[in-house]
Amino acid sequence: MPDLVGTWKLVSWRRIVDGEKVTYPLGEHATGVLVYAPDGAMAVTMIASDRPSMPDNDPLGGDERKRAEAYSTCLAYVGTYELRADEVVHRIDVSLYPNWAGDEQVRPFTCTENSLVLRTPPVHGESGTVVNEMAWARQPPTARS
Repeated sequence: MPDLVGTWKLVSWRRIVDGEKVTYPLGEHATGVLVYAPDGAMAVTMIASDRPSMPDNDPLGGDERKRAEAYSTCLAYVGTYELRADEVVHRIDVSLYPNWAGDEQVRPFTCTENSLVLRTPPVHGESGTVVNEMAWARQPPTARS
């Protein structure tokens, strides 16, 4: 079974409709970090690279429209994970998107020593069949002092 433990940097997040139309939900240069811990904990944050700065230093204050713009360019959750053959299951405890708290999200994946690609199962909707594909690059371990 592949070893996912470590820190991964987002390479790309592609939304693929009907196997051909590709869009980038957070832009082509989105950034992010995915961490799988040895104890089964996990955390992920993905953000658009062109996020505007907030006008003040209060993350909960200021103009509601500006906050909505800022938080709509970020996706983040934490929880636990479990490997099952060629799938990883994320059990979400806390999420920026409140509807995901308590969810299990199954992600089919492919993994090599230094790259990881997670996919969502296909979702069939009005716009067609959608698969989200997140590509990640393994980061070297950080030194502890």
